[in-house]
Amino acid sequence: MQLRIYQQSWPIAGAFTISRGSRTEARIVLVELLESGFTGRGECVPYTRYGETIESVTTQISNLSEKINQGMTRQELNELLPAGAARNALDCALWDLECKRKGCSIWSLLDIEPHSVTSAYTLSLDTPEKMHEKAVEHQHRPLLKLKLAGKGDLERVQAVRQGSPQARIIVDANEGWTPEIYQELIPELVKLNVEMIEQPLPADQDSILSEFEHPITLCADESCHTRKDLHRLKGRYEMINIKIDKTGGLTEALELKAQAEQSGFKIMVGCMLGTSLSMAPAFTLAQSAHIVDLDGPLLLAEDRPNGFSYTTASEMQLLKPQLWG
Repeated sequence: MQLRIYQQSWPIAGAFTISRGSRTEARIVLVELLESGFTGRGECVPYTRYGETIESVTTQISNLSEKINQGMTRQELNELLPAGAARNALDCALWDLECKRKGCSIWSLLDIEPHSVTSAYTLSLDTPEKMHEKAVEHQHRPLLKLKLAGKGDLERVQAVRQGSPQARIIVDANEGWTPEIYQELIPELVKLNVEMIEQPLPADQDSILSEFEHPITLCADESCHTRKDLHRLKGRYEMINIKIDKTGGLTEALELKAQAEQSGFKIMVGCMLGTSLSMAPAFTLAQSAHIVDLDGPLLLAEDRPNGFSYTTASEMQLLKPQLWG
């Protein structure tokens, strides 16, 4: 098995801003695994929040070249690398390669009957006035996800609700709130019919959530990476956000989803900001998720060939086999 690694940059349509900063490009690492005339592909998005860079992830992958040449399996990969972007790219490339070699689809391998899913559409963090304008522009979308940061968040949600009165609204604080902000905002967000709050507090400070009332579903993002995290999330959250760049690939993501469901958690399937190749493995997880947030390609200025098609209502059409799986 031969390894190829590419570092790529994909321009964002405008800018993408969350509580931790703003950017205008999505930087990704693309992996190709070649064997017997077949090519498996996987894409990952290194994330600085988890200490990852394009260079560090590329090095992690390159260091496994010899193991890959010897025919490394997904099980061996999970023992060789920790959960994270590098393992994700390789794991997804191995799944894709298996589909190509066997001449079957990912749906056959996973025994899933696929269908289209509706994704949330993300409104980047901005002033209430700007977010109102975006809400009006995208009021045809049934599910809006708002990036928040703390100060001024109530005004932001009010502005979006006014601009898109019929939409379902979920919000993501990206660890940007304090316990005091949480307690102040909750009653008002209930009035605004917000149905889910993602990662309100920093991951290392979220134990206090078990002491608060949860009239709105709380979803763990930065606090949940793999199955090992589930035991401490009970009582703090009702939902987890599964992202394959956090789990280190589809293999662990499938196990995490199954165990989380058995433990009574609802499932959200999310993404980092990448191309349709990043969304493709996650699309298999999204088939039975409560909330899907796979709008990465909609936020880019351009996408890969054979990428996902989205309706104006953010409905993701079926995965194209030419893309992945």
